[in-house]
Amino acid sequence: MSAAARPVRIDLREIALPGDLTLSADAKGLVLFAHGSGSSRLSPRNRYVAEVLNEAGLATLLFDLLTPAEDTDRAARFDIALLAERLLGAAHWCREQKELAALPLGLFGASTGAAAALIAAARLGPDVRAVVSRGGRPDLAPPEDIELVRAPTLLIVGEFDHEVLQLNRRAAKSLHAPHAERIVPGATHLFEEPGTLEQAAAAARDWFVRYLPDKAATTSSSST
Repeated sequence: MSAAARPVRIDLREIALPGDLTLSADAKGLVLFAHGSGSSRLSPRNRYVAEVLNEAGLATLLFDLLTPAEDTDRAARFDIALLAERLLGAAHWCREQKELAALPLGLFGASTGAAAALIAAARLGPDVRAVVSRGGRPDLAPPEDIELVRAPTLLIVGEFDHEVLQLNRRAAKSLHAPHAERIVPGATHLFEEPGTLEQAAAAARDWFVRYLPDKAATTSSSST
């Protein structure tokens, strides 16, 4: 049985962001979640994915990328540079926590949060072992950052999320890291169709379990 989530406070230079950390004594890695615009650490979809990862022996940290005041501002919700800065801050905070410092680090981004995850992966370099994007918007990340990502990256997209699927396929051409596409049959952008979120969560779990413990991931890119 996985450990229960507990509240944490991520102290950055100018603000403190609330988060929920789930950590077992034998965790094999730590996955930070970056939610999409209009969402939060309470996102039911991300929390479901986190539970699947916890059951596989991975620690998870879901946290709010914005303060309540910022979240009322549409511009802030789509300020990808700001979201990436907050994700970077959370990653550095984790490295300062004794119980988290040694855990291999992965990033999970949903929608606009995927762009922030890719930027953070580019900036953190080898400190990030794996990245997963669910219904992500990699087009919102600067191309030069996508090219700098070296962590194995999985792009999960719904079969019927046509525009986002094309955006992900274009971004994949810029990735120099090992990468794969996972197209979930019958799914639209929010993976609301029966069984589709379960497939996305299982794909994310398998990717993190495969790559987080292994620093020298060198598999060639592929698509499915």
